[in-house]
Order: sequence, then structure tokens, then C-alpha cells
Amino acid sequence: MDLSTTGGLVCGHHHLYSALARGMPAPPTQPTDFVTILEQIWWRLDAALDLEMIRWSAMLGALEALECGTTAIIDHHESPAAIEGSLSVIAEACAAVGVRTCLAYGITDRHGGDGARRGLEENERFLRGGGRGMVGVHAAFTCSDATLAAAAELAADVGVGVHIHVAEGRVDASAGKRLAGLARDDWLLVHCVHLDRDLPGTIAHNPRSNMNNAVGYARPASRSNPVVLGTDGIGADMLEEFRLAYARLREDDVTASPDVAWGWLTGGYQLMPEAADDVVVWDRPQVSDPWWAAFTPGVRALDVTVAGEKVLHDGVATRVDADEVRAKAAEQAARLFARL
Repeated sequence: MDLSTTGGLVCGHHHLYSALARGMPAPPTQPTDFVTILEQIWWRLDAALDLEMIRWSAMLGALEALECGTTAIIDHHESPAAIEGSLSVIAEACAAVGVRTCLAYGITDRHGGDGARRGLEENERFLRGGGRGMVGVHAAFTCSDATLAAAAELAADVGVGVHIHVAEGRVDASAGKRLAGLARDDWLLVHCVHLDRDLPGTIAHNPRSNMNNAVGYARPASRSNPVVLGTDGIGADMLEEFRLAYARLREDDVTASPDVAWGWLTGGYQLMPEAADDVVVWDRPQVSDPWWAAFTPGVRALDVTVAGEKVLHDGVATRVDADEVRAKAAEQAARLFARL
């Protein structure tokens, strides 16, 4: 049987630290809306991270991405108790596995004090030191106008875009107004579910996460922006995300074709073009056919070659011991859960 090959897939928006979240203790109270989900789950989790947790969550996330044929990850990171050096830790962990990254630290004023300044400094340190990335911002509703302006200024100065959650929930519905005049074509606008106006930039569509958080449908096909697919931290199985993106699109528009969602999947090459030159050999034929891929679950990457090096062979990572990575990540998850 002839097997199918494609370029490496790109995860257009990820939170690698969430690799440790699976199995975490239940929140103190049951979240009932988007804000309480953030407060009771994700903001508690990111506040408990240290650099060793960050290292092994990134390595596990990169390993799982590679096993799904994803060779490039655009990551948005936050760890308010371990800001300095965090982006380098993530870059090194993913490089050890053989996965490309574009990283950003999400600055925010929600912690008070000098957290936003330190986050901005981490972005600047990493970018000026040769790291590949963007300037990260958590979301407009957690930042002052001065912080948003400072992020935009730094990004323009170092020649990169801003990676920011935009109008994910109604609490951030004013993001469009506040970012108008700041956003540029090289910005990465994540979610845009409740965005009330056009902004320049690429939209990162995360259908599974939007459904999980019950924030609504972003209707990316209705916008003129370039669109990429992300997972918002729910792994990096981009073929699975494509299938869900198509199903959600089809629910909204019964005339829609899988080619639209496939265009979002391959849109990641506009942000990380090198991934298109990577080679993924799949265990089935026809994977590159959107109409076939949209209705065929369980497709598995057999071999993955990144920059000329085979980093996955017969489904097994060649650079790292997958069992060791999973065991070390489980140890760090236990430490994290104890803090929660």
C-alpha cells in the first residue's frame, strides 16, 4: 500500500504547560462561565509552575506533537512565579525532541506589582538573544492600555508581531476597540470569538477549546484575515483539530467544504514556512486529501523528518526516550498537583 506524505503540521496556538494539567485536582468551586474557568483552573495552574515543571511539560508536549506529525509549535506561555528564563527552557526542551518553536511570554497586569514589566523583559531577553518568537500578551481585559502599548512598541522595535488572546469571552469584548491602531499584519490574534470589528493580523482558530469553554463559535470563515488552526493547549494533534474545525464549520454552514478548514491547517506555513519542508509519512494513503482526512480518524505518523533528520521512526522518537519523558513529566505533574 502506498503511504501518504505531507509537510510537518503546525500548531498555530498552544500552551505547552497544559501538558501537565491532565488529571489535576478538581477546582475549589465548580466554574460556571469563562472567567471562573480561568480563575479556578488555568490561573491557579500557571501560578504554581516552576522551571522544572515547565521543562518537562514542554518536552512532553513536543513529544506528543511529533507523534501526531506536528513539527512546529507557536506557543504562548505564562508562569508568574517563574518568568525569567522560562522561554529558553521551553525552546531547549522542544529542540531536544526535534520540534520547531515560536515562543512568547504572555504579559498581564492581573497579578499586580511588576509582573507585566518582568514578562515584557522576558520577551525582550529571549528575542534579542536570538530566540524565535513574538511578544506575548495574555488578553486586553487583563492589561492596562499602557501595557498593551508597551507590548506593541517592543514588538515593533524587535521586528516581530504580538501573540495575544482576543475577545475569547464576552469579558474581553472591548478588545477590538482597545487594539485598534495597535494591531499590525504580523500580529497573531487568538480566538476572536466576540471580536466586534476587523483588526489586521492572522487569526488563530481553536474550535475544541472554544467548545470546551462554551465561549461560542468564532466563524473564522466570515473574516478576511488569514486563519491558522491552534489547540489552545489541548495537545497538538492537528489532523484531529482540522476534523473538528470542519465539523464546526459545517454545523454553521451546511454548504462548507473541508477545503476551507484544510486551508486553515496549512495556513500555519505562512507563520512557520520551514515546517512545509519537513516530511511526515503517515500510516494511510490519501491523508493530503481534505475530503478523505475530514472523515478518517486515527491516522498516525510513522516517520517524521525535520531539517533533514529523522526524529520519529516507526512511530518512536529518535532523539529522546519517550518512556523517560513521560515518567519525568508525571513526576512534575505530581509536584504541581501538590501545590494546587
